[in-house]
Order: sequence, then structure tokens, then C-alpha cells
Amino acid sequence: MPLYEYHCTKCGAEFEMIRRFSESSTLPVCPQCESPQTRKKLSTIASFGNVSSASGAAPSAGCGSSAGFS
Repeated sequence: MPLYEYHCTKCGAEFEMIRRFSESSTLPVCPQCESPQTRKKLSTIASFGNVSSASGAAPSAGCGSSAGFS
């Protein structure tokens, strides 16, 4: 299940919730003030894989390498 980030427009609290995809369209109540006035935040995602850099640094390890782990 994905982790969603929310912001309460009433008290300003920021919180995270693990929710099912089917629940993602309904907004939760704030756990701090119990207000229904919450908004889903735009979250960044983590990405793993080959990434090239403009600086000429070596790309990160992909799925086929041990990436420093044995």
C-alpha cells in the first residue's frame, strides 16, 4: 500500500498515512485536530536504477549489479 502525505488547512499539521489505492480519493481527517479540512501533498518518489549525471560521474548501480552489497 502506498504512503500518502497530507496537510491540514485548519491547524497546519502535516502527516502521513498508508492507504489503499481505493481509498486515495477520499481525504482523511487530521489526527491532531480531527478536522476534515485536509489536502494531499505532492510527494517526491524514490527511484533506483541507472542514472546518468551531467557532471560525468559514474552512473549508479542497476538491477544486475551487487551495488556494494554481497
